[in-house]
Parts: sequence; C-alpha cells; structure tokens
Amino acid sequence: MKARKAGRQQERAAPEYQGAAPVSVDKETCAQHAEEAADMVAWDNVSFAYDGQHADIDGVSFTIRKGEWVTLAGANGCGKSTLSRLMNGLLRASSGCISIGGIRLEAGTLGAIRQKIGMVFQNPDNQFIGATVEEDMAFGLEGLCLDAEEIGERITRYAGRLGIGHLLRRHPQELSGGQKQRAALAAILAMEPELIILDEASSMLDEKARSEMLELLREMHGEARYTLLSITHDAEEIFASQRVLVMDRGRLVADVAPDMLFRNGELLRLCRMEPPFRLQLARELEQRGVTAAVGVTGAMVNPVVEEIRKWAFCSSM
Repeated sequence: MKARKAGRQQERAAPEYQGAAPVSVDKETCAQHAEEAADMVAWDNVSFAYDGQHADIDGVSFTIRKGEWVTLAGANGCGKSTLSRLMNGLLRASSGCISIGGIRLEAGTLGAIRQKIGMVFQNPDNQFIGATVEEDMAFGLEGLCLDAEEIGERITRYAGRLGIGHLLRRHPQELSGGQKQRAALAAILAMEPELIILDEASSMLDEKARSEMLELLREMHGEARYTLLSITHDAEEIFASQRVLVMDRGRLVADVAPDMLFRNGELLRLCRMEPPFRLQLARELEQRGVTAAVGVTGAMVNPVVEEIRKWAFCSSM
C-alpha cells in the first residue's frame, strides 16, 4: 500500500474497510466514472458519518484530472483528512461512489487502489519504521514484492532525486524536520504511485524547509507524471496549485482557482486564512494608485518592482 507505514498501522488497528455499510450506490454512474480515463479521482455524491447518523462528509462530488495539482482547503474539522482517508479505503463511504484511476473503490479493489496512492502525513515521525532511512525506504518496496536489485535501484534513484543519498545510513531521528519530510516523500516516490496526497505535510517545517518542499512539489507537477492533492493552510502552497476545493462542515462549497480564493473574503473566512503577503502588498499599492498585477503563481509581475521603488522614493521626499 502506498499510504506508507502510518497507513499500514491504521489498517491493522481498525477493520480493513471500516465505516457504515453503503446504503445508496448508483452503479451505472460509478461505471461511467470508472471509464473516465482522464480522471485520476472521481467522487459522486459521497457521504460518510463516523457515528452512522450525523454526516461528516455530506454529498461531496468532484473530479481531479490526471496530472493536476489540486489543493483541499478549509477550517480545522471541516472534513479534509476524513476525505483523504475515504479516498484510499481507510474509511468506507456510507453512500456514493469513489473511483481512483478508473477503478471503483470497493472491498475487492482495495489493493489496486492503494498501489495508486501515496500519502505524506503532517508529522513524518509517524511514518518511519526502519532503523535507517534506507531500511525505511526498503520497507514499502518489500511490500510490493520487488526483487533486491530493483529495491536497491529505486532507493538509489529516489534518494538521489530528493537529495538524501548521504542520509541513507542515518537514523530518521537524527534528521532535521526538512530532511525527515524529504525522506518520507522519497519513500513514497520510490513506490511509484500515481496520486500523492500531502496531508499538512509542510505545516511542521520551518520557512526554509517549507520553501524547499514547495519547490519539490513544483518540480513533480512539472513532470506531469503525478497527480497531487495538497491538504494545507499554507497560502504559498495553495497559490502554486491549479485548483482549490474548499470544504465547510463536511460539504464542498467551492471549486475555484487560487487567485479567486484569495480575492473572496467569504471563502477566506471559511478557511480561516489570510491572503499571502504579496497579494496584500498589491492591494495596498493599488489603493495608492500603483497597479500591481499578481500572476497565477502569486508572483508580482514586472515592472511593478520599479513602480514600488518610484513610489517609495516619492513618499520619502
């Protein structure tokens, strides 16, 4: 399973496919979603309740196309992490249909679904099992029944790509926060999933490590090999993605471009978020008569830098 060690431990601690039994599934609609080869993720009217009565996920429908980078945003407790656990079968929907990579999620397809999904959690310490980084990477690969030569080749390749080749013999607890997340991500990538879910994966990192993680995600997205789903409150990470799904009390309330999210005060309030600094600066400049366009990545577009200098010079006179 690509959900890595913490995911495996959760499976052992709970029934293999837990939650309320399905009560309403439109099999014709599910079959239609399964045939949509361009969709990596397809949800159709999915609901789930931990207590079997009060919906924690309420009639959610959306699709994510292969190669897209989508952010899932919302206030704490809105259902983001529950959604991710439903996606790889750690929880079982009470109604609706979930398809991953054209495969409908059900008891008989759990193995195939989980080979398509990799999960990186908020605290990388919860994912480590091996006594060294190398052993930790090998753990998941051994679960795929790969031969020793293939395991060694993948460890070398992905450790090199993530810049942790020199850390392979180190114990995970000897690493910095940024190095731990790189090691956790390397272990995921070595298993070669199609969909990578990052559940607040950068929230415990310092500014430098967070920037490095974001640059890695940009590189991965640029390859068009991975579909990325980021669960995050980080404005810069949201701005780097292509779409934002906004959750509120178990419901999907918006599917917008990142710049539209940060221009919508009501959505920001629901997400308990503030606009990124560069957007706040652009608005302040516009109030002072300086047009400061902000690109889709959140970067301020030249020649605004020169305009800022002129404004600052005039203000000082």
